[in-house]
Amino acid sequence: MTPFGEAVRKLRERKGVSQKQMAAALNVSPAYLSALEHGRRGLPTFDLLQRIAGYFNIIWDEAEELFLLARSSDPRVVVDTSGLSAEHTAFANLLAGRIRDLDQTTLGQLTSILKNGGKADGKRS
Repeated sequence: MTPFGEAVRKLRERKGVSQKQMAAALNVSPAYLSALEHGRRGLPTFDLLQRIAGYFNIIWDEAEELFLLARSSDPRVVVDTSGLSAEHTAFANLLAGRIRDLDQTTLGQLTSILKNGGKADGKRS
């Protein structure tokens, strides 16, 4: 599941609607909505994002957060290491091959490092 899919599922649960009901209201298939929630589809279009925000009648801040989650939820990420060092390319390939093996603690640590500009201690030089 993607962060976006998780957010949509929570919104559906909060509103008390099924995927089938939501799909009908958005004029998409239930299969597509299910695949979107489970991360088996690419990013939704901006039009669909707007329809989802309207369907849930969410305030601007919450809609903006949903749009940001959508942008960071592509299940088929491509990392372009052209022009970078051999170590960068090796790291990207190693991560791609081992990402399923990362436990929550390690995933949290790597996320923190990346959010802190690549510094393990959070201090930027």
